[in-house]
Amino acid sequence: MATHVKLPKIGLTMERARIVDWMKREGETVEKGEPLYTFETEKVTNEIESPASGILQKILAPIGTEATVGQDLAVIVAPGEELEQITSESVTPTKEEVPVRDLTAREKSEEHDRVAISPFARALARQHGIDVSKLKGSGPGGRITKEDVLKAVASPAAGTLEVAQSLPFEGIRKTIADRLTQSYHTAVHVAVMTEVDMGAATKKRLDLLPNIEKSTGVKLTFTSLLVQAVAKSLRAHPIVNSRLDGDQIKIFKNVNIGVAVAIESGLIVPVIHDADKKSLEEMTLHLARATEKAKQGNLVLDEVSGGTFTITNLGMFGVHTFVPIINPPESAILAVGQIEDKPVVVNGQITVRPRMNLTMVFDHRIFDGAEAAKFLRTLKEEIEA
Repeated sequence: MATHVKLPKIGLTMERARIVDWMKREGETVEKGEPLYTFETEKVTNEIESPASGILQKILAPIGTEATVGQDLAVIVAPGEELEQITSESVTPTKEEVPVRDLTAREKSEEHDRVAISPFARALARQHGIDVSKLKGSGPGGRITKEDVLKAVASPAAGTLEVAQSLPFEGIRKTIADRLTQSYHTAVHVAVMTEVDMGAATKKRLDLLPNIEKSTGVKLTFTSLLVQAVAKSLRAHPIVNSRLDGDQIKIFKNVNIGVAVAIESGLIVPVIHDADKKSLEEMTLHLARATEKAKQGNLVLDEVSGGTFTITNLGMFGVHTFVPIINPPESAILAVGQIEDKPVVVNGQITVRPRMNLTMVFDHRIFDGAEAAKFLRTLKEEIEA
C-alpha cells in the first residue's frame, strides 16, 4: 500500500512551511528513517526522515512549494507495487512553474513593428534590463543590433540604475519581514532608554572568567550576565513577561528569554527556557551552544519557540543606541548598545567609567511607560550591583 508523505506539524504555532530540498529523486529507493526532504518554517529549517521504505513514486511538492500542515508532499510505493495515478491539485505552484504565455503571431508582428531589433539583441537587452524602445539602432533601417545593446550596457543612460545583484526575497528573510511588519502595524511601539554603569559587571566578568571557562570550556560573556539580570528583573515586574492574546493579557510563570543572533540569511532568536532558574555556568554554556547551532542552521523548532522576552545586541558593531521592533507576540524587547568609556560625574568628581545604553521597546497596549521605566530601573540596579 502506498505511503503518502505529509507535511508534519512541528510546534504549536506551525501552520505552513516552504519545501527547500529533496534528498531523493522520483524513482529512487528510500529507506525508512533516512533523510528525505527539508522544509523551512518562519523560524528554522527542519530535515525530515522518510516515514517508510520503498520507491519515491511521485514528488507532489517541488522545491519552493508553500505547503500547509497535513498536505501530501510525495508518495512512496513498495517495490513492484502498481503505481497510482497521482494528482497534485492542492500544491501551490512555484514561480518557476507558472506558465509563461507565448505571444501570438499578431502580437509578435506588432512588437516587431514597434522596435526593429534582432532576436539575439532583444534577448541580450532583456538579460540586462535594457529598454529597447529607448535605443537608437545602428543597423540597416535603424535596426538595433547586438553592439547597440552592449554599448547601452556599458554606458547606461542618465538616471538609469545599474543592478549589481538581484537577491530572492524569500525564506527566512521574507518571514522576518512579514512578522516584523505584522508587529509594527499591530503593537503600539513605545521606547524608553537609560544608561548604565558597567564597572561592577566588568569586574565581575573578569573575576569569574577563569573558573567558568575552566568548568564550561567557553568564555563568560556580558550577554550571560545581562540575561541573568533581565531574568531577575522580569520576576520583579511580571507584566513585562506577558503577551496580548485576544481580549486577555497573559502573564507567564516561565521566564523564557530569546537572544537574537545574526546569521547569513537574516536573524534568528534562540530561546533560553526558564532563564531565571539557570546558574551563570549553565547560562554561559547554553548561550554558546545555541549561538553555534544558530550559525550552523541546526536549531530545531523547540529551541526558537516559547519566548516571553527578547534581547538584541548591536554593541559589537559599534552601535551606541538603536530602537528595535518587538518580536511578536511578546510585549517587549531590549536593545543593547556598545560598552564604552565616558566621562561622568561621581560624588562630585569627573571620572571615566564604562557605560552602556539600553533601549526598551514595549507594547503600550499591555502596560504603560511608568511600568516600563520601573523595569528599566530595576534592570539598571541589577547590572550596576
